[in-house]
Amino acid sequence: MPFSSLSDPVDLARAQAALEAAWNEVRSTIPDAFDERERTKLAYIVAALVAVAEDEDDLTQRVIERYRRSAVA
Repeated sequence: MPFSSLSDPVDLARAQAALEAAWNEVRSTIPDAFDERERTKLAYIVAALVAVAEDEDDLTQRVIERYRRSAVA
């Protein structure tokens, strides 16, 4: 589970909110067959970045940027 390492309730809430926001941003670019895989990928990116982000908006933007870079690579 991507968020299992988050013990602080504030970090967990930020992570969940950022995941939903990022998913809403990229969802339309993903074929239905890959929804679950790509959402899980986003969740792992969120978990990796939650400690360095200033707030939910910053976290969301960082996640989207990293996700899009990884899709191009």
